[in-house]
Amino acid sequence: MPTDASIRREDSPLLELKGVGKKFWSESGTTVAALSGIDLEVRRGEFVTLLGATGCGKTTLLNIVAGIAEPDAGQIRMSDDVAVGRNVAYVFQHYTLFPWRTTLSNVAFGLQMRGVPRRRRKTLASELLAKVGLTGFENVRPHELSGGMRQRAAIAQALAIDPALLLMDEPFGAVDDSTRIELQQMLIDLWQDKRMTVLFVTHNIDEAILLGSRIVVFGDRPGRIVHQFEVDLPRPRVRSLPRFTELFLDIRNALSAGPE
Repeated sequence: MPTDASIRREDSPLLELKGVGKKFWSESGTTVAALSGIDLEVRRGEFVTLLGATGCGKTTLLNIVAGIAEPDAGQIRMSDDVAVGRNVAYVFQHYTLFPWRTTLSNVAFGLQMRGVPRRRRKTLASELLAKVGLTGFENVRPHELSGGMRQRAAIAQALAIDPALLLMDEPFGAVDDSTRIELQQMLIDLWQDKRMTVLFVTHNIDEAILLGSRIVVFGDRPGRIVHQFEVDLPRPRVRSLPRFTELFLDIRNALSAGPE
């Protein structure tokens, strides 16, 4: 299996952002700069965590990459297989399952929209539910699942279309600590299995280190990149290692200090 470092060295960029900026109108009629001068390159198979305080523009950047929002400045270049939002999946902080659909039909929805035959999409959806630990819950509806189980289903739903790029906006922010740890490990296992490219938004330093191949630290508004850290820890990552603590402190200092 390739290491995180070999993926960064050898694979071509899947996504490039040059000078990306975004402004919004406030209720008072003035403009608020959400992002300014974002330069970022993401290589195929990388797991990139976007780390920063609430309101620093991380989600705005994710929405721009997804095509939900348009930048006011700069350029975005994507490889052909993800251009114009193709083969991109988005997992939000709060699950986005259809309440009237069963777990299985929720996971199969993207396949249905792509015209995959019924029997095939049922098979694929069942396989994904097994991967996220939801075998036996195929025929229940979202309100019958716990919060962590709903997010498992939402991740399976996103993976069903076999995305080249997976966008995740604090997907574990609304679950308890023990469930968060389980979901983090599940996500890493899925990433190592499928080697999709992941952009993962978080404000939790510990989570950024546990998950990321590279950590991109954002400063306060207007959101801008103030530092990037290559994570050289082996997987599975152990919090008790001295290098984990050292990296944690370096990132915390970068968040406090601002731009290099």
